[in-house]
Amino acid sequence: MPIERLHDPSVITFASDNYAGVIPEVLEAIAVANGGHQSSYGADAYTARLQELVKEHFGDAAEAHVVLNGTGANVLALQSVTERWSGVVCAASAHINTDENGAPERVGGLKLLPVETPDGKLTPDLIDRQAWGWGDQHRAQPSVVSITQATEFGTVYTADEIADICDHAHRRGMTVHLDGARIANAAAALDLDLGEFTTDVGVDIISFGGSKNGMAFGEAVVIVDPEVTLGIEYLRKADMQVASKQRFISAQLVALLEDGLWLRAAQHANEMAALLRERLEEAVTDGSAVGLTFTQATQSNAVFAALPRAAADRVREQFHFYDWNPRHGETTTEVRWMTAWDTTEEDVEAFADAILDALDEG
Repeated sequence: MPIERLHDPSVITFASDNYAGVIPEVLEAIAVANGGHQSSYGADAYTARLQELVKEHFGDAAEAHVVLNGTGANVLALQSVTERWSGVVCAASAHINTDENGAPERVGGLKLLPVETPDGKLTPDLIDRQAWGWGDQHRAQPSVVSITQATEFGTVYTADEIADICDHAHRRGMTVHLDGARIANAAAALDLDLGEFTTDVGVDIISFGGSKNGMAFGEAVVIVDPEVTLGIEYLRKADMQVASKQRFISAQLVALLEDGLWLRAAQHANEMAALLRERLEEAVTDGSAVGLTFTQATQSNAVFAALPRAAADRVREQFHFYDWNPRHGETTTEVRWMTAWDTTEEDVEAFADAILDALDEG
């Protein structure tokens, strides 16, 4: 009996890159990995190949620990570099602070020390707002700085900015974790290989994202410096992040990393966001987009804007997307428009037309 398709594949949204399907080459990699038997729990040929590729990108000391999802990657990474009394300095907008339902605290057993930032990016001065109190038994001990690349606002740290953070943190005896759910988009924006803004500038441990860049499921924790971690292989099991049939996650990561597919997919997503921003900026300039403003720089695959709530609701009748800050103003809402590896120029043009039509209606 044929398998029934339960959705309309012609429906495109600008809500999240998580909404997109799987890159065909990645889907094919799952099918190829499906033949015969392979050892479970990571003792398979695909995980072995993944380790080789991770070393190519992140250095000879790097090692990958495959996990099921992004929250699991972040919790596991942070657990492996903290003690039970540790604090993690992060941006207030960071995914670990806003969208993981307390998992770092409840599962990881650590304290988040958030800092407000205008663009999602930490600086040494901002870190120092929470990096204090060492030796004070009444305060969680700041042990880790966690940065997000690209940030929740779609902004991107330069390699020099990350180097400054790493130098600053290491001088204080702190470890640096990078949440790379959209690390591919950051690399595409910077025109750098993955190691050039991580390993080469001092990042210690990375949550390497795949789901937002065309995989079906799965991520990896990449340890750049194994000496800073403790017991990650045991913690991964305790955190319920060990897949018995791990080859099907590793095969996807191999497909992404093998010949630059990860970069091509991210470059395309970034280009589509830039195209959307360009089209709308032209309309703002010529006066045909009254009420539309941009609230963040468009550096990766996200466009942040503010527009009248009524106009946003009209656009949502055709294209789904999220309010980022619905209380942006009395009559305006701040929204996030995301593009993905499968967003087309035609999709962008149709979406831009819908936005401009909704604004024109007043």
